[in-house]
Amino acid sequence: MPEINTDDLDKQQVQLLAEMCILIDENDNRIGSDTKKNCHLNENIDKGLLHRAFSVFLFNSENKLLLQQRSDAKITFPDCFTNTCCSHPLSTSLELEENNAIGIRRAAQRRMKAELGIPPEQVTPEELLYLTRIHYKAQSNGTWGEHEIDYILFVQKDVTLNPDPNEIKSYCYVTQEELRELLEKASQNEVKITPWFKLIAETFLFKWWDNLNNLKRFIDHDKIYRM
Repeated sequence: MPEINTDDLDKQQVQLLAEMCILIDENDNRIGSDTKKNCHLNENIDKGLLHRAFSVFLFNSENKLLLQQRSDAKITFPDCFTNTCCSHPLSTSLELEENNAIGIRRAAQRRMKAELGIPPEQVTPEELLYLTRIHYKAQSNGTWGEHEIDYILFVQKDVTLNPDPNEIKSYCYVTQEELRELLEKASQNEVKITPWFKLIAETFLFKWWDNLNNLKRFIDHDKIYRM
């Protein structure tokens, strides 16, 4: 594996690079584990290294979507606006469990607490609806990038927020119209958004958003959308 100097990166974020992500093949079959660091180096991604991830979309009782702006300390896609929470299940017994993606949903609960300060009892794994999966690849800069099969999780709850500033620069609840305005600003390079959020927003998100009370008809656990 390549040696990368991390001395200039945020110390808290560098510590997280030691976490063990779940390695998978292109059909989301588990084939091993490796560090978050190795999973996010473009040099390894170019050789096909692929890991499991999730993206949470949390809506409040007013049907507004919670967005976050990633902190400047983040190693990949700093300062970018994105969906509520995006991270990885870890190679631990609880988060490796695959039945109805329960391991993924446990990981989402853990990261919503770590990033947004949402108390775990406010969003349980059982309340997170697993819709489908997308497979995408994107470079953040010359060194770091993403190559993930991303589980899409939806939940509608009013929650308490206490974000970690090392993870999150800002956050806001948006209407569909406000998100469309944000996407337009991003297209004009006035703000930055993460590539996975852009892909999901441009292909699926508004259709799902229109059907928050009837999402089960969009569940597709057989297909992986290649993007």
